[in-house]
Amino acid sequence: MSFAKPMLVVCLMAAIAAPPVLAAQDAMKPAVSGSPGMVPKELVGAWTLVRCDNVYPDGHRVELYGPNPTGMWLIDAQGDYMMQIVRAKRMPFAANDKSKGTPEEYRAASLDTNAHYGHVSADGNVLHGEIIHASFPNWDGRISDSSYTIHGDELTYRVAKPSSGTGEGAHGEVVWRRVHS
Repeated sequence: MSFAKPMLVVCLMAAIAAPPVLAAQDAMKPAVSGSPGMVPKELVGAWTLVRCDNVYPDGHRVELYGPNPTGMWLIDAQGDYMMQIVRAKRMPFAANDKSKGTPEEYRAASLDTNAHYGHVSADGNVLHGEIIHASFPNWDGRISDSSYTIHGDELTYRVAKPSSGTGEGAHGEVVWRRVHS
């Protein structure tokens, strides 16, 4: 948890400083079509990643970001969120310059991370999400509904069409644990 607390403090400080910017951005946000409900209090807060797998029709799982992936999902009281998932062990670029990576380094960097921000709400056990922008550009503007459960401090939801494996019938399963300060 040593990483989670400083990250939470930085994110909260940014949130406090950002209201004028966010107010201007709200005017530019696309309208959420069919996003019923509010964000339940049980979703609000900081969450740390436990697992992010693809589950295939035969039941086998693939750890999309390797064993022990890391990530954080921050949800405010209005349902605005930001999320990042990262493979725990990644290879740095040999040139130490993001603009001078090799094709293999760019591929690994793309497959080893998933980040997006948007809006989330819920009705009953259905999570409604709108991704405004994502590191996977095909998810920009994506609106989705998925079932979710909260047991104690763990939240689990299903991704019907994950960023990879959909063609083989996979669905995603993501588990988060509440961060306590």
